[in-house]
Amino acid sequence: MKPWLVCFCLLFTVQTFAEDTADLKIADKTRVAAMQSGDRVNLDAIFSDDLRYAHSNGIVDTKKSFIEILAAGKTKYMVYEYEEQDFTFPSPGMALMTGRAHIKADAGGTIMDGVLSFLAVWRKEQGQWRFLAWQSCKLPTVVKESGQ
Repeated sequence: MKPWLVCFCLLFTVQTFAEDTADLKIADKTRVAAMQSGDRVNLDAIFSDDLRYAHSNGIVDTKKSFIEILAAGKTKYMVYEYEEQDFTFPSPGMALMTGRAHIKADAGGTIMDGVLSFLAVWRKEQGQWRFLAWQSCKLPTVVKESGQ
């Protein structure tokens, strides 16, 4: 293989990675805003029809059930702030988003406030990044001793 072709391929790969990462960050901001507002139209647009949303308490929702919960206000996300958010691309049209997020939600009067470690999967469907899966676990609260 010609050296210039290798350089071109590497440059194209880096460019595509940067563009996909930027597009995914925008898509994820749209997803979080739709989840916080309960906007049925935007949730339907950003969630894949194959969505599998596994909450940190072990409950699993589909696209239909999760949109219903959010649109009806049964769960309200009050805080959704990333402490860490990384993207990797295991294959074309697939992206893994990993990290930690501080999430505060009211689920029918039960408040969940904590830091979650998560794995999310995004899939490009008809040219648009759509949210395919979520799996999270609540991290233990770190107790600091006085004087530290």
